[in-house]
Amino acid sequence: MLDNFYRGTVCIEDLEVGMSRHVEKAITDRDIELFAEVSTDRNPVHLDDAYAQDTIFEGRIAHGMLTAGLVSAVIGEQLPGHGTIYLSQSLKFLAPVRPNDIVRAEVTIAQIDYSKRRVTLDCLCLIDGKPVLKGEAIVLAPSKKLD
Repeated sequence: MLDNFYRGTVCIEDLEVGMSRHVEKAITDRDIELFAEVSTDRNPVHLDDAYAQDTIFEGRIAHGMLTAGLVSAVIGEQLPGHGTIYLSQSLKFLAPVRPNDIVRAEVTIAQIDYSKRRVTLDCLCLIDGKPVLKGEAIVLAPSKKLD
């Protein structure tokens, strides 16, 4: 399940503090395997059931950066959207994400510097309403004006 209702771009001139967008995605075994392949992070806590069972998580978990990637998807596809450039991202991982969990990634505009086109976004990922990741992103938003 991938909720893409708000795809597109909101230019800096139309952004307002408090605007929010989200995406929901079920994290699959295939997602975890593909992320391991692309990132080269093959930590067995993500890929090996027997190994992961003996960890503090008592089972396999998704890569934290896979979850964080959903935040990037909201920023790059919805708010501000296409043409947005990441400047920084802070993340705090609060709980594990497991195969078959449905993650809701939300971003909300916290601050806007219109003169510099810089937008600060509060970032949050939830499973069943419980936070699993939080952070802050600073991005350069696209403009209607040509540079």
